[in-house]
Amino acid sequence: MFAVAALPTGGFSVLQVPNPSSGLMDYATSMRPDYHRAIIDLIIHYRWDHIIYLYDSHDGLLRLQEIFQSIKPTQVGFEIRVVRRVHSPQDALGFLRELEKNNRWARKYVVLDCSSDMAKDLIIGHVRDIQMGRRNYHYLLSGLVMDERWEENVKEFGAVNITGFRIVDTSRPFVKDFIRTWANLDPKVFPGAGNNYVSAQSALIYDGVRVVAEAFTRVQRKVENFSEFLSSQRITCDAHEGDQATWENGEKVVRILRKVELEGLTGNISFTDEGKRKDYSLDVVEMTFNSETVKIGTWSDSHGFETVPVKYTRLASGRGPGNKTYIVTSILEKPLLMVREGNYSGNDRFEGYAKDLADLISEYLNINYTLQLVKDNNYGALDETQEGGWDGMVGELVRREADIAIAPLTITSSRERVIDFTKPFMTLGISIMIKKPVQQKPGVFSFMSPLSEEIWMCVVFAYVGVSIVLFLVSRFSPYEWKVIETYTKSSITNDFTICNSLWFTLGAFMQQGIDLCPRSLSGRIVGSVWWFFTLILISSYTANLAAFLTVERMVTPIKSVDDLARQTEVEYGTLNGGSSKEFFERSKISIYNRMWEFMTSRKHVFTQSYEEGIERVRTSKGKYAFLLESVKNDYINEQLPCDTMKIGQNLNSNGYGVATPMGSPLKERLNLAILSLKEDGDLARLKNRWWFEYSACDKNKQETQTNALTLSNVAGIFYIPATGSLKCKVSLIVALIEFCYKSKMDAARAKLSLSDAMKAKARMSITGGKDLDNGRVSTQFYAPASQILDGDILHANTHTQV
Repeated sequence: MFAVAALPTGGFSVLQVPNPSSGLMDYATSMRPDYHRAIIDLIIHYRWDHIIYLYDSHDGLLRLQEIFQSIKPTQVGFEIRVVRRVHSPQDALGFLRELEKNNRWARKYVVLDCSSDMAKDLIIGHVRDIQMGRRNYHYLLSGLVMDERWEENVKEFGAVNITGFRIVDTSRPFVKDFIRTWANLDPKVFPGAGNNYVSAQSALIYDGVRVVAEAFTRVQRKVENFSEFLSSQRITCDAHEGDQATWENGEKVVRILRKVELEGLTGNISFTDEGKRKDYSLDVVEMTFNSETVKIGTWSDSHGFETVPVKYTRLASGRGPGNKTYIVTSILEKPLLMVREGNYSGNDRFEGYAKDLADLISEYLNINYTLQLVKDNNYGALDETQEGGWDGMVGELVRREADIAIAPLTITSSRERVIDFTKPFMTLGISIMIKKPVQQKPGVFSFMSPLSEEIWMCVVFAYVGVSIVLFLVSRFSPYEWKVIETYTKSSITNDFTICNSLWFTLGAFMQQGIDLCPRSLSGRIVGSVWWFFTLILISSYTANLAAFLTVERMVTPIKSVDDLARQTEVEYGTLNGGSSKEFFERSKISIYNRMWEFMTSRKHVFTQSYEEGIERVRTSKGKYAFLLESVKNDYINEQLPCDTMKIGQNLNSNGYGVATPMGSPLKERLNLAILSLKEDGDLARLKNRWWFEYSACDKNKQETQTNALTLSNVAGIFYIPATGSLKCKVSLIVALIEFCYKSKMDAARAKLSLSDAMKAKARMSITGGKDLDNGRVSTQFYAPASQILDGDILHANTHTQV
């Protein structure tokens, strides 16, 4: 039969014990508490749905069995995804790298059951490995290794989440007195002394010795002859295998041993009848790169896990090493950082938003800094050929060649895995830059621009249609017909002939009155509808005419990202290797996926620098659009030659952040500085200064929106009366033809010669119908009714002498 027991050192050991039927018992007593339930409670507290269990001994496998048997009935959906025995930190790191290759972005919860040295080397190796993830790892150290205070070595490199247990409560007076004495001892005489802490293993050994000493002290009080008690029977450790030698007083000593109760370095020490620790507690601690290891809760065998308020410590904004000069890396990009003209040295060589921001931060934190340019002129992207796997400013921070990066460095998840960012000091998004269309001046017939060609065509069709309807209605309505009586005969006529209907509709459209008016209800309905239509149309036309004649408009072929994605004539691309390209590559929005497919099918649309993309926009004659960050877009549009413009809204929302190496103590202080500068309005002041106060296009933007009309604006209107001479000639010819035709008709009716008829008509045209000789002539005639109906010079119900 086998059982798990504990040695005084606190380590587990598998012992072979006699069968209970032989009448013997297990004498093992455990100083190390059995706290596998604490591991389960923490897994439930963090709501993990899986764990990766790594162990280095058979004891770890036994504890895994206890965890599995305890958690399976209670945790629905939980799984122990991977179980692996590791023999060294390198073995564990190799296994984790394989997991990283299979699923780089997944969260990984690792329960690490190994010695303190192995756990230390594994985590330090992890945070030093640039290709390994950071934020998505959470280590739960199941061993009592957090008492050794080795986390300072990990904190130097920052970044993974670590949770563990402490059995030594340094806040108790008994522990404080012991550590004070322990720290003053000579480490040459007492190995391990001289430190201000004690490891869990040492504390368990110390408490184990005290428990044994206390047990034998009690035995000595109860036994009259203690020396005979000890020498009554000797047991040799050289017994052959299979020999089961026993000590006759062993059972008595074990009973006394298990009744010992005292306060030790590991807390309250008491045992159950089975020899296991009881009434003990463990501190649950978390280690972060922003603060010291902090206590987040307490676990006890009687109450389970209980959280406590977490107290993180921050450095005040005015504190910090004032004698250290920090290296700030940046990149030349207008207007964030530019080289000043003239002979300057040091930080004064530069100017721009980033330079002013660095000055404000250094003043707030009371630190010195040296500004330097990134060596490879890149922002930061994964590059397997580079040391550390990253190039640009990100690579310099990863390799700790720089302390701070103050630049247009976009906060992304991939960068956040290897460096730290502050809160954004500037918000932005991907925007579209196109070449500004040439301003179109009003043309000769620009007075027709207020209405589109479709509307003008509809107006023409409506004019003809209403005229025909009015003609038909007047024909069918009896109220539009009237009787014309003359001396010769009577006739019935209708004023709304097709020509008169067209004339009436045209006069109403021009808002002019004529001598025709509908007499029937149906005709008036048609006329009223047409008048209302012309009222709205003419009012709308007049309202838009002023703007179209006085404002020079720009016709933009693309107005939004939807317009850009739907067409293929205008190509578009982004910076190769930047965060904008990464956004399209990882986007799950259909329209952005379509744009990514378009760009990847035309590799030439990607540019190696912002300057190349902007120059391509300017020289492509409107056939190329550049996708870049909005702050850069806004700045370029304010600079000469002022031939680019931003269209549409931002495609996403990002931010520029100040970056530091992972685990840098400056990160939190920089955070406070950025927030303070934002609240004081300093960041808004800087942006207004470098983006708008130095704008070279202010003069163009401040010009009056409307200008005085010029001849080119209304030249088309003058072309209409300019054709009057031609119209007069045509009218005279038509009038002469009508004069001759009517004279011939009248001569035939009156049986006169053509010359007499023409003379009579000429006299009528000159006198306006009045007789030059008191109305008496030698010849007279009466005009027939047909002549009246044809619109001749005679009027109804009148008799004219000629």
